[in-house]
Amino acid sequence: MRIKLNGIAAIGLLLALPLAGCSSGEETAAVQKAPAGPRLVLASTDAAAWQDVAAEIATVDQAQVLARIPGILTSLSVREGDMVRKGQVIGRIVDSQLGYQSGAYGAQAAAAQAQAAQAAAELERVRFLHQNGVYAKARLEQAQAAASAAQAQVRAARAQQAAVGAVAGQGEVVAPTDGRVLRADVPAGSPVAPGMPIAVITAGPTIVRLTMPESLADKVRPGAQVMADGRSGRVVKVYPAITAGQVIADVDMPGIDNSTIGRRVAAKVETGSRKALLVPASYVTSRYGIDYVTVLAKDGSAAQVPVQTAPSAETGKVELLSGVAAGDTLIAPAKGG
Repeated sequence: MRIKLNGIAAIGLLLALPLAGCSSGEETAAVQKAPAGPRLVLASTDAAAWQDVAAEIATVDQAQVLARIPGILTSLSVREGDMVRKGQVIGRIVDSQLGYQSGAYGAQAAAAQAQAAQAAAELERVRFLHQNGVYAKARLEQAQAAASAAQAQVRAARAQQAAVGAVAGQGEVVAPTDGRVLRADVPAGSPVAPGMPIAVITAGPTIVRLTMPESLADKVRPGAQVMADGRSGRVVKVYPAITAGQVIADVDMPGIDNSTIGRRVAAKVETGSRKALLVPASYVTSRYGIDYVTVLAKDGSAAQVPVQTAPSAETGKVELLSGVAAGDTLIAPAKGG
């Protein structure tokens, strides 16, 4: 009976030896699975903190073309989108009453001119008689005063006529600056009043105008980076006034499409800095819509770890939001793998 048990123990020992050898081989294979590519130890770095805000394509200023006199807008030669030059006449306003006033003042000037001619002739006659001792000096002075008064009436009537002509000249609708016509929605033939906007023209360079909640007023400063419409720019001005809980900022963004002023665009503005894990995009692989990084374990093995990523402002890098921590060692995947 004892011999039989020893035989069973021997058989069990023989079966255990191959299993032990197999376990050792698996551990060796696991260690060898770690790729030999570049390695990176994760460390927290300062990264820009971003906030999504509303934005639109705008210009530094918008110039309104206003009616300067009352009357009828007889012509308007521009439409939305047209380019205009400073001083260009784009329309005309006519006040029919000005024509009547000009005619009346013209008639007054003609009458005054006739009276002045009569007074001048009378002055010459009185002067001749005074020189010949017929009239006294007082009569001569009286004739001189009458002639001077008649000339003054002529000048007054002509000045009134010129004033009416100047007012009529203000009926020209003139572009105040170079730019593009944004609105010109008053049709020709419409009556207009002084101060009524006839058209709106862009003035100054094209910018991106941000509309932000007032909580960002102390976080956004001139020089802050802004991303919008696939381009990058910098805040050049933050308006000090807060209206309806919102603050406005202007962004200089070269190359922005200004074909449509007022177009809304998606934008985000830099509001400070925060700690983030930034890695080169080459360390991240994607399979079936999930991002993975290769993490080196303490025993030398490697594991594919799913991570959540986000775009980074630094070219060629992404931010790791979850799945790994500072101090972990990443292994870049082999090229072509």
